Amino acid sequence: MSFPITRHRRLRSSAGIRGMVRETVLNPLDLIQPIFVTYGNGIKNEIGSMPGVYHFSLDTLKEEVDEIVSLGIPAVLLFGIPETKDAVGSSGFDEYGIVQEATRLIKQWYPELLVIADTCLCEFTDHGHCGMVHTHTVDGVVHGDVLNDASLELLTRTAVSQAKAGADIIAPSNMMDGFVQAIRAGLDEAGFQHVPIMSYSVKYASAFYGPFREAADSAPQFGDRKTYQMDPANVREAIREAESDVLEGADMLMVKPALAYMDVIRVIREQFDLPLVAYNVSGEYSMVKAAARQGWINEKAIVLELLTGLKRAGADTIITYHAKDAVRWLRGE
Repeated sequence: MSFPITRHRRLRSSAGIRGMVRETVLNPLDLIQPIFVTYGNGIKNEIGSMPGVYHFSLDTLKEEVDEIVSLGIPAVLLFGIPETKDAVGSSGFDEYGIVQEATRLIKQWYPELLVIADTCLCEFTDHGHCGMVHTHTVDGVVHGDVLNDASLELLTRTAVSQAKAGADIIAPSNMMDGFVQAIRAGLDEAGFQHVPIMSYSVKYASAFYGPFREAADSAPQFGDRKTYQMDPANVREAIREAESDVLEGADMLMVKPALAYMDVIRVIREQFDLPLVAYNVSGEYSMVKAAARQGWINEKAIVLELLTGLKRAGADTIITYHAKDAVRWLRGE
């Protein structure tokens, strides 16, 4: 055998050496835990398609938040399921809406825990779309057009109400054109210049959202969201979407979903220097859980590999339903 010979395996020969040269490190501070809050009392109901994830009423919420804080997870993302819905999603911007009330409680219990408010209307509208809709019927079938500019006012009202309740970060997920600029202007005018916007900048019309729509009771009652969420085939469009949000004043960018879009995460990371969030969505979570329950995969190994892969692709922060388990596994528990 001729010399020299390259022996890459030297740097893999022991756990100590592998740890020393590891390029990507997953940390509990990288993770955000979503929470679903709902009306009523005494509710802690597991979501059928998302094992280990629950609906919490306000009186059962503290146990969940206590656990999140004890694990050192720095932030939660709040989704609300209201008692009533209407055509404009008024429960979403109600001063005493479910997300607003949950925010006040969490900030009272743990002022240092970051509360991120998802700013959308789909959970609060009776039609399940992310903004105002003009409907018409053709041959007995209901059709609807989501009204972009009219929706911005309602989304801005929602964001301001969430900030007033104490939300640390506003996370608009509606994908209306101009939503970052409208919300930024509304927050500034209301005196919340200090509240950052974590924009769902690159949000695809994905099949991976199915379990979430059960959890949030937010499935569209007609049509789909392909006229405002992105085509999964496109990546150059993702750059245009993110660039618009940067110019409009976004403080953080997001790619959603994550697992099938690591190439998009990498592209956005290379194009922009704002903090980048990846949303490891419900369908990605549920597939892992289902396979693990069948004994087909090692759940711990799969989850830690998946989350490390998202960081390696360029995400600074990861929203994931695996957050609590991941922290325990990182601790060696």
